[in-house]
Amino acid sequence: MDLAQRIEDLIAPSIGAMGFDVVRVLISGKQRMRLQIMAEWKNGRTVTVENCAQLSRAISAVLDVEDPILEAYTLEVSSPGIDRPLVRLVDFERFAGFDARVETNEPVDGHRRFRGRLLGTVGEAVRLDLGDSVHDIPYGAIARAKLLLTDELLAAASRTQQH
Repeated sequence: MDLAQRIEDLIAPSIGAMGFDVVRVLISGKQRMRLQIMAEWKNGRTVTVENCAQLSRAISAVLDVEDPILEAYTLEVSSPGIDRPLVRLVDFERFAGFDARVETNEPVDGHRRFRGRLLGTVGEAVRLDLGDSVHDIPYGAIARAKLLLTDELLAAASRTQQH
């Protein structure tokens, strides 16, 4: 198990009890390690700066006790934002109908970069409509994926914030 997965496993119960889901745990940095944690409300509400501060305190408490990181690091807690990364298979289903960019580790149907409309999932694959063709991209082959900022996505986000 890699360190990011270990950290996610450690913090998920605590932030879950607060009403949040972990979106992504990312570790980066050469000189000083940076631990980035993205979280969102389980009920879809907008994450505020105060929410991030509360999450940061809770996450720090867990990491101080468990001590999974041996070197000095900077903790950053944020929301995924509107043009969010798509990390879990369920994200691709949840955001079906919106435009996304997907990059793969190895070529799929002769391409490594795809840009199109998410059609959801088929088994363990992400279905993407590129306009002239539809591709099923194996979830395990995806290196990075994110929603694209469009008027349609902004309108949907605005409707969500009003409820």
